[in-house]
Amino acid sequence: MEMKKCRTLEEAREKIDKVDEEIVKLIAQRNDYIKQIAHFKTSVDEIKAEDRIEDVISSVREQAISLGLSPNLINELYVKMIDAMVESEVAEFNNAKSF
Repeated sequence: MEMKKCRTLEEAREKIDKVDEEIVKLIAQRNDYIKQIAHFKTSVDEIKAEDRIEDVISSVREQAISLGLSPNLINELYVKMIDAMVESEVAEFNNAKSF
């Protein structure tokens, strides 16, 4: 990750805003894939795959550490995101099965 050295507060805030836009786009993209995954599963229990969730959390914690970022911050963010996306996946699963 190459970082540009900002020369002003405004420039730094502008860069942060652009990063935030990309983060939101990536989260939306992740959520779209989660909804697709719902169509490959056969039960709600399969959606709540605790082993997979643990693997994802472990992986992103390791990535955070390697980038000098707090693994606890990433853990908290991912737990919240995954919880919300599991709800989204369950809704998608139930909608797909109702047709």
